[in-house]
Amino acid sequence: MVDAVDEASAREWARAQGYAVLAVQRNSIGLPGFPGARADFDTTLFSVELAALLDAGLGLVEALEALSEKDARGERRRVLGGMLAELAQGQPLSVAMSRYPQHFPALYTAMVRASERTGDLKQALARYIGYREELDRVRKKIRAALIYPAILMLVGGMVLAFLMFYVVPRFSKVYEDISGELPFFSALLLAAGRTIEAHGWIVALVLAALVAAAGYAATRQDLRARMNEQLWRIPALGERMRLYQLGRFYRTLGMLLRGGIPILPAVDMVQGLLSAHLQVQLAEARRLLAEGRSVSHAMETAGLTTSIASRMLVVGERSGSMAEMMERIAAFYDEDSARWVDWFTRLFEPLLMTVIGLAVGMVVVLMYMPIFELASSIQ
Repeated sequence: MVDAVDEASAREWARAQGYAVLAVQRNSIGLPGFPGARADFDTTLFSVELAALLDAGLGLVEALEALSEKDARGERRRVLGGMLAELAQGQPLSVAMSRYPQHFPALYTAMVRASERTGDLKQALARYIGYREELDRVRKKIRAALIYPAILMLVGGMVLAFLMFYVVPRFSKVYEDISGELPFFSALLLAAGRTIEAHGWIVALVLAALVAAAGYAATRQDLRARMNEQLWRIPALGERMRLYQLGRFYRTLGMLLRGGIPILPAVDMVQGLLSAHLQVQLAEARRLLAEGRSVSHAMETAGLTTSIASRMLVVGERSGSMAEMMERIAAFYDEDSARWVDWFTRLFEPLLMTVIGLAVGMVVVLMYMPIFELASSIQ
């Protein structure tokens, strides 16, 4: 079991551990771009509880035993029991966590391993908790911005379906005797209504098959990769996606550097956070870093910065606070992305309402247009 953001990252992690990868199978299906279920084990919640118990004065073993006793069964009890068994054999906490990569990512284990050398496990847990809170804050803002448009699309689709499957077929019966005198578009609409009435189950099955096909396509890694490639090619959207990924990249890299992990291993750990074409750029940056170039020069040459971020990296090198400066860069990117999402939703929501209103209004007008013409001819 490997916890990774995509198939390529899972293969890379397995090869780094010395395995020969024969096949990769997804264990859980989540929304595109979002991680799947974590088998009833919340790493962030575990970190919060462990940090609180350690801060209260309990030892590491006592804290893990207390957390294990809280759950009588389940995945959480199994994982904590296995970790306690590893600690009883004299293994450090990082080794115990590495036995469960589906719950503890490589960067989490590396951060704990670095804290074991300095004895600041509580600070390491606090850094990870803050890191997860910042990532979740950005994700929640994006999800919240998508909820209202999704509701609008759902309600609008239901209204259109009601009109096409119920109202239009009944209007088509009313106009059967004057079908030759109907306006062209009204005749098309009513013909569609008669078709739906005669073959409603077939139309419903076709629509259900299309929805199922779209859901299946969303679970295919190769199809999602192609769709992402097309999205990246849209100039405005591609640039925003790039800034969002760079924000996650710099936040994670800064957390690892603050935890005492050298720059090259840290870069290797975070490469899975980037898309394929950005991973190529990161490989170029890593090569420059291995040659002894500065972080600012390597990132700027590889195209993994903006003008403001490049200046901030230079300041971080001069002041010796590179980790803090990377976290500030990430915060700058996140705030910029949040402002863009807010602006986009304010523009997109009224446009979506207008499109749905026009679609519904067009159907209604086309249904009543023959009545209007009949009334005008009577006058």
